[in-house]
Amino acid sequence: MKINPRSESSGQLLVVLGILVVLLFIGWWWLYSNKQTMAKEGREFGRKVIQELVVQRNVKFLADHLSPAMRLQYPPSAQQDLMTRLDRLGTPVSPPDVQGDIQFQSHFFEPNGVFKARINYPARSAEINVAVSHPVGRWQIDEIAFTAEAER
Repeated sequence: MKINPRSESSGQLLVVLGILVVLLFIGWWWLYSNKQTMAKEGREFGRKVIQELVVQRNVKFLADHLSPAMRLQYPPSAQQDLMTRLDRLGTPVSPPDVQGDIQFQSHFFEPNGVFKARINYPARSAEINVAVSHPVGRWQIDEIAFTAEAER
């Protein structure tokens, strides 16, 4: 009994196409899983930045996580000035209510986020906005804006 050579090649083609589909699915699943992990880490980092700055007043954390552009904008003297402004306000009455989320510039890559928190102090309230990103290797702080209202 002879097998038609055309049927052998079409069977091989189906096997190759099947393998290709499986590989594409695995690649998509990995990218989607990685995106979910990056988004979760980014939300945690955004909240941690506000916690470390407002509650802990950790200037070392700030210095260690500034982006290269922010290091130029926030030299050590400006970092210390921000911490002094936060110290003058005292201890927050309640934990900061952090709002914000992570967005991706392209569908799976270049995550960044903006986080905002309203902080209630005994004499006034304040607002802090923090922009974070993850260009290569680790999360970093791209922008900080802190404003305090006039005393009540």
